[in-house]
Order: sequence, then C-alpha cells, then structure tokens
Amino acid sequence: MALLAEQPDTPFGDVEELRNLLAEGRERGYLTFDQIAGCLEEVDVTKEQVQQLHAHLVENGIDVVAGDGKLAAASTDGAQPAPQPEGQPSATKKAELDLTVEPSLDSLRLYLRSIGRVELLTADEEISLAKRIERGDMVAKQQMVEANLRLVVSIAKGYLGRGLSFLDLIQEGSLGLIRAVEKFDYRRGFKFSTYATWWIRQAVTRAIADKARTIRIPVHMVEKLNKVVHVERQLVQEFGREPEAEEIARELQWTAREVKDILRIAQLPISLEKPIGEEEDSELGDFVEDDTAESPFEMASENLRRENVSKALDA
Repeated sequence: MALLAEQPDTPFGDVEELRNLLAEGRERGYLTFDQIAGCLEEVDVTKEQVQQLHAHLVENGIDVVAGDGKLAAASTDGAQPAPQPEGQPSATKKAELDLTVEPSLDSLRLYLRSIGRVELLTADEEISLAKRIERGDMVAKQQMVEANLRLVVSIAKGYLGRGLSFLDLIQEGSLGLIRAVEKFDYRRGFKFSTYATWWIRQAVTRAIADKARTIRIPVHMVEKLNKVVHVERQLVQEFGREPEAEEIARELQWTAREVKDILRIAQLPISLEKPIGEEEDSELGDFVEDDTAESPFEMASENLRRENVSKALDA
C-alpha cells in the first residue's frame, strides 16, 4: 500500500494525522464522519479544502459513513439524481459522497475554530472570575465556561465510538463544565481544570449510559461493565487468547455468575429486519425459529385426524 506522503495530489499532504487517517480509510475501505471531524479539529481549513478532501476520498473508493454505518449519499452540486427506470438497477451501486452533506462536520469545524480563539485563563484570572461568579455575575460565568471548552473537547475525544457522536459528547461534557463552574470553590487552592475534569467525565459517562444504547443500562452496571472490559483486555494481552468468565471473576474477586450476567447485559440488540446474505434479499427474522408454531408434520397429522373424524360422523 503506497503511503499518502508519496502522492503529491493528496489534500493536506503535510498533515501527518490526516495522512494516517486517509491511509486507514484506504485499508478499511471507509471512514466515519466522527473520525474525519476529530482529525480536522486542529486544522484550519476552508470549505474548498474540504471539497478537495471529498474528491480524494471518492477517487480512491473510500466510503464516508455515518455513525450508524449507513453510507452518506449526496450530489456535490446539489442536483437531484436522474430517476432510474422501474425494475432496473441503478447505474452506480454507490452514490457520490460529499462531506458537506453531514451537517455536524461543518458545524463542528466552526465550533472548534470559535473556541480556539478564546485565550486560556491564568490562575489569578480564574480566582477573579470565581469571585465574581459567587456574586452572581453571569458574564464572568460565561467567560469561565468559554475559556475551558477546549478541555471538554479533549476529554470527549476519549469517548468516541461509545455510541454517541462527537458533537453529542461535546454537548454533554459542556453541561458538566457548566456544573463545575457553578460548584467551583477557589479557596481550596485547586486549579479549575483539575476540578472540572471530574464533572465533565461524569456528565459524558452518564450520557453514554443513558442515551447510547437502545436498551438503557443503569449507571452502576455500566461502571461494572467498564471494569470487566478493562480486565478482559489485560488478560487477553497476558494469555494471548480470550479469557474465560472464571478467570475474569478471579481477577476482580467476583463470582463467575456476576461476570456472566454483566457480559450478557452488555450484548447489543440485533434487528430482526437486518439484511442477510450477499444479495441482502433475506432478513434475520426469516431464520429465527418460532417455538410456538406447529411443525408441518403435526399440522398434516391434525388435518388427517379431522378428516377421519368428519367421515366417521357422516357415516
């Protein structure tokens, strides 16, 4: 696989993070909007450059997908695609991809650029603002929040891939930041960022527990699940294989039944309408056995018995 650095026509060829991202996209065949947005966070780019990136992805056959795994389809010029004759397949199996059709990408880029313009606070400025906040100064509260939004983005990046989009993670973390600003006590001598980190992490983790899954898992169970996953990864590195529930339980000093229950709760639901097969002409529900339905043999036997009884009564 050729390195992107060797290709002079690659957009942002001098940005190592983006080169690595595009290399990953060509290897996997697709990228998500959250991955692209995360890479563009520190890059000051124009809309024309984003369109160049889009063109490069299309030329290299790299699909851009949403968080739910669906292809993002749109025309770059905004025109509607020509209708296909009924009963005939589309001329192109994959629609043209356009990064600009995902509203979160442009809005996220603008948001990151705006918070990047706000200067960080010194320790003395934090204390001064905290005193004004105690007196009910809403302007000081807004200044304290805006100056620490970059901390929210930094923490939110660590929770990508947990079921919420990057923008949602930033929004939930910002609510935790506001709570930290309201609770901050400068007299204890702590730096505000140290104090706010706990509130931001709590807000993000609770949001993931409440909103990331179709079936909500209680927060205390999410914390246990995180412990199980952490130990499981450690044991995989140690043993070179997937650990048994008993081995995880021994490491956590739990019972094997507790570990099995947590792993069972962690399973994600699967839609019965999920397409199956290469042609995707069947659904998962077609292959699920109905335990309450009668077998063909039982139905045939029942019909024969009814016919015999009917003949006997008519005789």
